[in-house]
Amino acid sequence: MIPEYTAASLLGLAAVVVVELRWLRTGLFRDRAYWIAMAINLFFMVLVDGWLTKLSAPIVLYNADEKTPWRFPLDIPVEDFPFGIALLTLVMLLWDHAGRGREVRR
Repeated sequence: MIPEYTAASLLGLAAVVVVELRWLRTGLFRDRAYWIAMAINLFFMVLVDGWLTKLSAPIVLYNADEKTPWRFPLDIPVEDFPFGIALLTLVMLLWDHAGRGREVRR
């Protein structure tokens, strides 16, 4: 059986992708700026999450029964990546969707 946090993070990412492809259709996944934002997000996520979850002196603790034992890099639980990507992507999708139809007036 798949651990709870693992399942939730993967389901969350899948749900965000489905929301974009089936409902919002903003074209965000084709936007170069989106992929640059994801790279920036992952860079800082590795730095911050690596510090918060390092096994030598963790600040954030996880229930081992609710996630996989896989950690990469810097002892970061792999489940944190799809969860963080899903959250940032959803915010960007909703922001883009909310701004559609509005003209910038100068």
